[in-house]
Amino acid sequence: MNTDSVEFFKRLLALPGPSGFEGEPARAWREEAGTFADRVWADVAGNSFAALNPEGAPRVMIAGHIDEIGLMINHIDDDGFLYFSTIGGWDPEIIVGQRVEILGRAGVVPGLVGKKAIHLQEKDDRERVSKVKDLWIDIGAEDGKGARERVRVGDAAVLAADLVELPNGRIASRSIDNRVGALLALEALRRLAADRPTAAAIAVATAQEEIGVGGGGARSGAYGLDPQIAIVIDVTHATDYPGAEKKGHGDHRLGGGPALCRGSAVNPVLFERLVEVAERAQIPFSIEAAPRGTSTDADSIVTARAGVATVLVSVPNRYMHSPNEMVALEDLDRAAELIAATVRSLSPEDSFVP
Repeated sequence: MNTDSVEFFKRLLALPGPSGFEGEPARAWREEAGTFADRVWADVAGNSFAALNPEGAPRVMIAGHIDEIGLMINHIDDDGFLYFSTIGGWDPEIIVGQRVEILGRAGVVPGLVGKKAIHLQEKDDRERVSKVKDLWIDIGAEDGKGARERVRVGDAAVLAADLVELPNGRIASRSIDNRVGALLALEALRRLAADRPTAAAIAVATAQEEIGVGGGGARSGAYGLDPQIAIVIDVTHATDYPGAEKKGHGDHRLGGGPALCRGSAVNPVLFERLVEVAERAQIPFSIEAAPRGTSTDADSIVTARAGVATVLVSVPNRYMHSPNEMVALEDLDRAAELIAATVRSLSPEDSFVP
């Protein structure tokens, strides 16, 4: 990717946007889309859209969710300590001792996650896995009144974690799941703007995938767009680190290119088109098996209206659902190029009936 795209990605990663609170990164996404798309808009579900050649055919939805996992304040006690629930799937041990950013009415409220010090724990407590209900957030308040002046029940929070640039084009950050998908939907559209396709290409930054209530924003977004084809972009578990189980999760490596999914949510004809385009362009890839659901927006889009021919392109990601998710920038570039080339290959006469 070019320098401007990488810098935009870094900016997008830094903006807090857990499920249901995606407004800030979504606005940044739409602002960037407005520099090259023919039309940009949003819907009441929190989805953002950017269209290129909107009257073309077939109509292609290129979707990546823009939300991330987070926390939500559910109680403030009289001593000013905040108790919370999780937004999306968390390993509670990752949360222990982390700093947080709470999205308060007047702006970000810094805090930290507290737990009884190991010196004060009984032997059984030391050997017990932490549970969210045993943790709290300390914002430095003197009492409950002071805390409630700054934070309300229902406020969301994210872990405070700066992006880290590592050798070999690798970066680590929170929110990579799935600002990567939202970025690549836009990046593919940017490349299509330089060499316009016959198809109508609509990039979508979908909302609320991490909680998936009612199919998340992807289902309502697909219903409104009524696409014939959907290319869904997400992350998948890289299995190139110690202890990763390739027999159960496949062989997906940072720097090995995108993972192309096969399974019930994936249209087999469109999958073969992806493979054909990748091989012709000499884009490396791996194949990921999903015999049931994919646990991505693909599951919601494939059954929208009368059904959508759907494929899933994923970027290998180490340490998912942590403040230090890691991806390789070359995989992002390859995924964007594969998606753009696939859209260019489509014509109104194509049939994706298996």
